[in-house]
Amino acid sequence: MFVLDEADEMLSRGFKDQVELAKMLLNEGQMHLFEHWPEPGVDDDKKKSFFDQVRRLNSSYPGGLVSYIQNARKLLADSKAGKNPYDGFTPSVPSGEVLTFGDDNFVSLEAAGVKEARNAAFVLVAGGLGERLGYKGIKVALPRETTTGKCFLQHYIESILSLQEASCKMVDDGCHTKIPFVIMTSDDTNALTIQLLESNSYFGMEPSQVKILKQEKVACLADNDARLALDPNDKYRIQTKPHGHGDVHSLLYSSGLLEQWKSEGRKWVLFFQDTNGLLFNAIPSALGVSAIKGYNVNSLAVPRKAKEAIGGITKLTHVDGRTMVINVEYNQLDPLLRATGHPDGDANCETGYSPYPGNINQLILELGPYIEELKKTHGAISEFVNPKYTDSTKMTFKSSTRLECMMQDYPKTLPPSAKVGFTVMDTWLAYAPVKNNPEDAAKVPKGNPYHSATSGEMAIYRANSLILRKAGAQIADPVVDTFNGQEVEVWPRITWSPRWGLIFRNVKEKLRGDSSISQRSALAINGRNIFLEGLSLDGTLIVNSVDEAEVKITGHVQNKGWTIQHVDYKDTSEKEEIRIRGFKFEKVEQLEVNYTEPGKHSLSA
Repeated sequence: MFVLDEADEMLSRGFKDQVELAKMLLNEGQMHLFEHWPEPGVDDDKKKSFFDQVRRLNSSYPGGLVSYIQNARKLLADSKAGKNPYDGFTPSVPSGEVLTFGDDNFVSLEAAGVKEARNAAFVLVAGGLGERLGYKGIKVALPRETTTGKCFLQHYIESILSLQEASCKMVDDGCHTKIPFVIMTSDDTNALTIQLLESNSYFGMEPSQVKILKQEKVACLADNDARLALDPNDKYRIQTKPHGHGDVHSLLYSSGLLEQWKSEGRKWVLFFQDTNGLLFNAIPSALGVSAIKGYNVNSLAVPRKAKEAIGGITKLTHVDGRTMVINVEYNQLDPLLRATGHPDGDANCETGYSPYPGNINQLILELGPYIEELKKTHGAISEFVNPKYTDSTKMTFKSSTRLECMMQDYPKTLPPSAKVGFTVMDTWLAYAPVKNNPEDAAKVPKGNPYHSATSGEMAIYRANSLILRKAGAQIADPVVDTFNGQEVEVWPRITWSPRWGLIFRNVKEKLRGDSSISQRSALAINGRNIFLEGLSLDGTLIVNSVDEAEVKITGHVQNKGWTIQHVDYKDTSEKEEIRIRGFKFEKVEQLEVNYTEPGKHSLSA
């Protein structure tokens, strides 16, 4: 038999580790991987490459390939048997905080969060390309909005730097803390992410603050016996697929960063995903909630309509007394409620929303308890498998499958004593992910969120308009228009840099007198000390200033402005990032002012 001959040959040539890997695979029922191997001396380079891949797969999974295969067998057996992962659990509404934007409690929580930010680290999971959006590049390189063209990654870094600076100012003697920023990449996104950072000088962040952790893929499974699937085009290569963003926990554990952060006195780790352009509106107040409530785990959430296609944060109590507060997917929550004494299932309560808030996959973890938990689990997260069967016998798969894990399932292994809560904020303020392509978004039932590049950009203008309204400005009502088959509200195109309006108090301080902005207007503020004092804007105004300048904007600014042009997503003459939005700006006329010198300046139009 070729495998035994091969093993003897490898031992004689000193390849002991390869022999051990081969034995491990054979012991786990993976004989088929070697069935087509020719005799020793043939295809030796390809065989070596095979073992190199096996070594990587073995080292990148907690417990190695043996654990992966054994976990897969159990999960595949449960899937075939139709086992419900929530058998024995009863759902109930967990405890958490529901915030109202702009009230005294919200403002005080934002201040508390800014103060805590210097003790935090941020982790972005960015392993995905934008193919699902109709965009070939990495998602974090997409423009967050096209008024300024700043990409998501630039906005995230500028927000972290603004938090860093504001937090240090709250210390009596100042501080020089640099907030760490970790980006989890994948084979698909790693090189492009590094290129984006390096070609833009890390968007103002010190390169030493940024750490890249690349996740590996996991082996695909060919059948219910968890036999590893070979690449159909290469018999010396195991087919692999992504494991999911839950890998971030094991990568952080093995990197040593968590212990380093603890030694530096850090207290919080904030996890977020790649294309929610409103997220940093929610971060300061949510971090304030974590600090004041002492939450070990704080999930950011938004109000959720019953049966809406977003997971609900739920407390689960098992018949054996175990409890956990976790995300339950919307298609599992309704039947779970019906099966446990709630005949209406997932229903709206008196608020008009489900009592189970919508999970938006942004987590704040307290560092100390997080490290202690990972010492026990090594970062392994509860997994699931989702095979697509050829028929009801569930004997064969349509295509290979793999185990997956999700970042937000971290609380599943926590003890009952863990303080797990949530913070709910208005959707308009905190949540506008960009994840659907124009065709899919256009099929979304009316009234449900599109979660597209179109809706994501328009949501930013809506949020900024409503924030300015709350601060006392007169902002015109939106008009309704349709782009790429999606009906959206078009508010004034208002955008500002994080260092101008990091929190609501900053915005209120910089708005003086009666200012008004018409619906067709665009306003871009890029600078720290820019004050709107009785500005009346009907057109486009762009204000850039250095941080050492103090700029007062007053009077009536009127020009032809920028008009919105419709773009068909099939129009290949336009760039992908424009086509997926369905609109572009025709920059007819604007007033752009640049203040490059320190001191006091004013624009009186």
